[in-house]
Amino acid sequence: MSSELPLLSLVVWTPIIGGLLVLAIGSGKHVLEARVVALLVALLTFAVSVPLYVMFDSSTFQMQFVELYPWIERFKVNYHLGVDGISMPLIILTTFTTVLVILAGWEVIQYKAAQYMAAFLIMEGLMNGVFAALDGMLFYVFWEAMLIPMFIVIGIWGGPRRVYATIKFFLYTFLGSVFMLISLIYMYFQADSFAILDFHSLRLGMTAQILIFLAFLLAFAVKVPMWPVHTWLPDAHVEAPTGGSVILAAIMLKLGAYGFLRFSLPMVPDASQELDWLMISLSLIAVVYIGFVALVQKDMKKLVAYSSISHMGFVTLGFFIAFTIFENTGSWKGAAMGMEGAIVQMISHGFISGAMFLSIGVLYDRVHSREIAAYGGVTNTMPVFATFAVLFAMSNAGLPGTSGFVGEFMVILSAFKANFWYAFLAALTLILGAAYTLWMVKRVFFGEVANDNVAKLKDINSREFIILALLAVAVLFFGLYPAPLLDVMGPSVQHLLEHIAQSKL
Repeated sequence: MSSELPLLSLVVWTPIIGGLLVLAIGSGKHVLEARVVALLVALLTFAVSVPLYVMFDSSTFQMQFVELYPWIERFKVNYHLGVDGISMPLIILTTFTTVLVILAGWEVIQYKAAQYMAAFLIMEGLMNGVFAALDGMLFYVFWEAMLIPMFIVIGIWGGPRRVYATIKFFLYTFLGSVFMLISLIYMYFQADSFAILDFHSLRLGMTAQILIFLAFLLAFAVKVPMWPVHTWLPDAHVEAPTGGSVILAAIMLKLGAYGFLRFSLPMVPDASQELDWLMISLSLIAVVYIGFVALVQKDMKKLVAYSSISHMGFVTLGFFIAFTIFENTGSWKGAAMGMEGAIVQMISHGFISGAMFLSIGVLYDRVHSREIAAYGGVTNTMPVFATFAVLFAMSNAGLPGTSGFVGEFMVILSAFKANFWYAFLAALTLILGAAYTLWMVKRVFFGEVANDNVAKLKDINSREFIILALLAVAVLFFGLYPAPLLDVMGPSVQHLLEHIAQSKL
């Protein structure tokens, strides 16, 4: 599919240019004008991203809306953009979430508000660039550049330990990415090109594949994040402002999972199969062990942060059980279900985790505490807000009828075809998720009003209602009718599995 308009360039550069414009407007006393422009830019970017879905041809696996221009001709580096059924929904998730983040910070952020809005707009464009890039070097530039605005957001608008959290976040993510750069350069010399699709066609030996797989693993596992390189995430979430936590959980964690789909699995399929036991083990540890860690958290943000790590374990599990399923059944059909379920989980987790962090932000803005013990009986004073918050919590626990159930159910069902114990351990998250989520809900929302702070709470205003209502609609819609997601990703997932089968040594 092509378009007369360069839609992908528009979703990449509109927010970046708009962010710079917001910076210029807000440098004086025109803070309100800067906020309005930031919201208009975010809405325009979302509006531009919608045709990517409307015009998308879901009958093919081919890259669509492709743009190709020379960039650094001497090294065959091109400005090459395109999306398939895997990357396109992630771009729309990014543009949708950014609108909510701008709205969420409208009244709350008073200190350097224009710079705050601009940072998120620029970050949006860079993250869209990661999902759309079809050139390895362009991908790497976007991948590294998006660290800068998030570093600034946490470092300036974060909590008391923000410097520690930003340095830890930057070091973990940057050091992992260095190994990815080395691998990209190696494959450039093998393919005489930086085109990602050319990398997919390479036939590398097992030793080279394993080394490249491990290099990619270091880069992508930190972003997901997978156990044991997950420790930066709770610190970053706790110190980040609400908007930073939303983008971290809803979008940035998905970048690592996306990297496995775009790089590791298609480029080094034999190494992916050889080391699938490692990936499955790390995924199950994240699902089970991190679920138990979430149970003992006293800080709401930390609880949801650990919950995110546990849920992202489902994503990597769904990707890498494919090889075991094929060995057991001789068919990739069950593997496709697991992979599609993992991608649905990525999108669903974007809505749910973003909603939960926004809900925590609503309480924090009023009481200035994230401690579970500081609340109790919130439903008595904020009934409308409590309705939304409990819905999102139930979805986080995998309640049928919400989007949180669909992806997890597909992965567990697929895991049964691989190994009963994989499915058994993965299914434990339904128990653990319900345990830590319901424990938090009971302590925060139900019972008698716990203290004067809760007694003085006022229910959400119209701005907060709109934000939470939009997320509630998304969570329920995709929980009851996931077909719009499954239809667009189906051919791309099937092609990826066929490519893996054909590329094996």
